[in-house]
Amino acid sequence: MSENASLQSRRVAAIPRGVATAYPVFAERAENSELWDRDGRRFIDFAGGIAVLNTGHRHPKVIAAVKAQLDAFTHTAFQIVPYEPYIALCEKLNKLAPFKGEAKSILFSTGAEAVENAMKIARAHTGRTNVIAFSGSFHGRTLFTSALTGKVAPYKKKFGPMPAGVWHVPFPVPQDNVTVADSLRAIEYLFRADVDPANVAAIIIEPVQGEGGFHPAPVELLQALRKICDDHGIVLVADEVQTGFARTGKLFGIENSGVEPDLITIAKSLAGGFPLSGVVGKAAIMDAPDPGGLGGTYAGSPIACAAALAVLDVIEEERLLDRSNALGERIKGELGRISQRNDTVPMGFVRGPGAMVAFDVLKGRGGSEPDADATKRVTQAALAEGLVLLSCGVHANTIRILMPLTISDEILAEGMGKLERALVAANG
Repeated sequence: MSENASLQSRRVAAIPRGVATAYPVFAERAENSELWDRDGRRFIDFAGGIAVLNTGHRHPKVIAAVKAQLDAFTHTAFQIVPYEPYIALCEKLNKLAPFKGEAKSILFSTGAEAVENAMKIARAHTGRTNVIAFSGSFHGRTLFTSALTGKVAPYKKKFGPMPAGVWHVPFPVPQDNVTVADSLRAIEYLFRADVDPANVAAIIIEPVQGEGGFHPAPVELLQALRKICDDHGIVLVADEVQTGFARTGKLFGIENSGVEPDLITIAKSLAGGFPLSGVVGKAAIMDAPDPGGLGGTYAGSPIACAAALAVLDVIEEERLLDRSNALGERIKGELGRISQRNDTVPMGFVRGPGAMVAFDVLKGRGGSEPDADATKRVTQAALAEGLVLLSCGVHANTIRILMPLTISDEILAEGMGKLERALVAANG
């Protein structure tokens, strides 16, 4: 029996089925954009730990920072004995925040924690309770963030009533025939039929939907949301858990629109593979909760803070914003060429800012009907080629590409070749 097969058998016996795993391939080691499994097989990583590894596996600068922190101390709990890396990271995030005026930041461990606490901060600031989110959104798997998430299965299925006060409106997606006007009419109707805007604490939106299918939020929608929030005293929250830290060609995805949010949730690529998240926001809003109302035992781990400070240095020193845009243009060009072949699965709707690129697998060439079964065949064929690839989307027919931004041109070309062969194989 192979190492992978043995570990898969142990996994099934020891771990509940509620945590799903895309592939029965177990990591042995990884470096930048490559990883090797327990059977010694090499893979090119186009998943990046679900957008966590914008600076790659084990970036030398990040590893050096972590080792130095390990030699000092690993944990004190910031609420008990504070430490400089937490402060230094928040200072840096405050300077980078994409809005005018004084900013403050607070750190947590996971993206869902960041979103939950952003909602707490918005409620404390406004004295209101209701929140508006969008269909197709993903904001986490805790009970409240599951309520915010705009997809039932698997995030809400079997988990009983969701917390009250969460409302969803359609997210504009051209291939689903939903327009910005449709979204804005839904908000207007919501205010007339279901909830007084004077009782809405926050509107939360991903600048580019992640699990929902890598659909960018149109600039005109974000501009309209900003006006709605200003008119009604509502907090506008940009969920940057997946879009943050150079993935979209900007440090924060919302910067592509020129719209200023009030709060930003961050996680994933913030710390280069170490668990860290946070909320960055306008100081007057951030100071609304009382002392002790926010925090967590492991929140703002000193090890993760050290890693994050190094990650921000790497993004600047290696010009990863420029690299993200260059990679995105190259990938979209290649996908456009591949889509013209007549021997691949039908594909289209190539999209995404920077290197947050995706495309849809379709039932017919030139059409828009999703094909979830063919999408599964593509990801399985990619794995057979030695490429780790993820799907997503409300219709489960979107292929997303999340390779590290530090990937070499040679390995990117190799990975795109593997993807092209997978698209052909899945059509057989």
